[in-house]
Amino acid sequence: MQKEILISVEQDETRAAVLEDGILVEFHLERPLTQRVAGHIFKGRVENVLPGMQAAFVNIGLEKNAFLYVADAHPLNLDFDSEDDDLPEDLRRATIKDLLKVGQEVIVQVAKEPTGNKGARITRNLTVPGRFLVLMPGVDYVGVSRKIAKEEERERLKQLAHELRPRGMGVIVRTVAEGRSREDLARDMRFLQRLWADIQQRAKEGRAPKVLYQDLSLSYRMVRDHFTTDVDSLVVDSPREYERIRELVGVFSPELVDRVQLFQHPHLTLFDARGINEEMEQALKKRVWLKSGGYIVIDQTEALTAIDVNTGRYVGTDNLQETIFKTNMEAAREIARQLRLRDIGGIIIIDFIDMEKPHHRHQVVRELDRALERDRTRTTVLGLTQLGLVELTRKKGRRSLLDQLTRTCHYCDGRGYVLTEESVARRVRREIKRIMRNAESEAILVEVHPSVASLLIGPGGTNLRELERETGKNIFVRGAENCHVEEMIVRSRGTREEVEERALPVKTGQVLELTVEEPHVSNVWDGIARVEGYVIDIEGAGNKVGEKVKVEITRAFRTYAKAKMV
Repeated sequence: MQKEILISVEQDETRAAVLEDGILVEFHLERPLTQRVAGHIFKGRVENVLPGMQAAFVNIGLEKNAFLYVADAHPLNLDFDSEDDDLPEDLRRATIKDLLKVGQEVIVQVAKEPTGNKGARITRNLTVPGRFLVLMPGVDYVGVSRKIAKEEERERLKQLAHELRPRGMGVIVRTVAEGRSREDLARDMRFLQRLWADIQQRAKEGRAPKVLYQDLSLSYRMVRDHFTTDVDSLVVDSPREYERIRELVGVFSPELVDRVQLFQHPHLTLFDARGINEEMEQALKKRVWLKSGGYIVIDQTEALTAIDVNTGRYVGTDNLQETIFKTNMEAAREIARQLRLRDIGGIIIIDFIDMEKPHHRHQVVRELDRALERDRTRTTVLGLTQLGLVELTRKKGRRSLLDQLTRTCHYCDGRGYVLTEESVARRVRREIKRIMRNAESEAILVEVHPSVASLLIGPGGTNLRELERETGKNIFVRGAENCHVEEMIVRSRGTREEVEERALPVKTGQVLELTVEEPHVSNVWDGIARVEGYVIDIEGAGNKVGEKVKVEITRAFRTYAKAKMV
């Protein structure tokens, strides 16, 4: 199997994709405004202790207090991803009141990202990941990843871990450590010890809530967690990031440096060239078509995810049971891929097409198990229920792809989804660059929803200027209330003068009656009104918010106009 990692770096977004035999199976995203917190370590303050729930709420500096369950409140790890689970039974009997008090400062780690109305799930069982080892401060324990199958290698690594681990600390040997030398593991352990010492020092300084440790950038995590010897190539489209990644790989796995490649193309981005953007559009849809003509429907809810399998257009041969069996087998493989790609966690129920033959049912479940073996996230198939449904659980750590890229749609009161304005703005940026790449026109005018227009323009027009620098063209953006939030309309292309004439909704000297919506952000003396999303800065109208005033346009600029009251 050929395996590739693609990393695309833009001004304020980094995306990474994992491909197996050319098929997209994992997608990772990092944005400054929606930065992940899973894995971060905080010094928090206990706000509430709830004996009835055997849990506590801890202020770690996020919008909502984090949830700490009693099983995670003892500073010993009770949930190892390893082969042994032989911890003393009495540790499980302590109540939340025995472990925590209101106002107490505790060091905790985010185990699950905040989702919807729920705050983050946290634990006191800290884990600090390295390339080959995971350090567990305060735990007298050594474990080896279950995915290392050879017993001799397991024993060798366990012995090395016992020798290298600091006193009073635990170590888990990661899968990627298989076949590595003692020096490789020792170098990783020295790095983790320095990191833990730094976390301890920061914990002594200042009051809670406070961040003590942040997991590193997406590029670093992809190298650390994914770039192993079974990966044929890692391709990145940023020369600067390419050099950083080669440097990292040179430290972690020097033998893999030659597999790091730089993608450069005069007209195409890496994800455009490999068709990743189109794949991502499909990954947000409920219906996924199979090659045979069948399809699966994926419904994600807060409690669980339901997946339904249908024959669709596939009519098969003259044997109905064989048609159903082949559809279910293909669906099992595609479902495993979609769970990884969409990063769906929690309880998952699959309704395969009903099969009469018991051996067909067992083969489909085995095929699902086999396809899930490639998944790095812990997944457990519980088998068939009496109703013929397949139950499985998948560990939930970060927000699913749907949560990251979409928000609840206010048009349909939460019954569906639309892309966030941030996602739409990025898509519009890419579309503008595609249109203008080989266009002879000097300028373009696009019309979008006002909230998307404000993100495209940016504070003081900074984002618009950056887009013009990248394209070498003049870009005009106009907001329109009647535009759907996901829609982009090209209104005009031509010379700068022609497009500018159509782009500005007002002209110098024009007299209008406008409603003052808000005071100016930096000059409260002035008031702000809008015409089709276009900002009108009205001199002296800061105390007229909510009122209609008659104004004369004194100067019109590309992103806003100045006006005075008359």
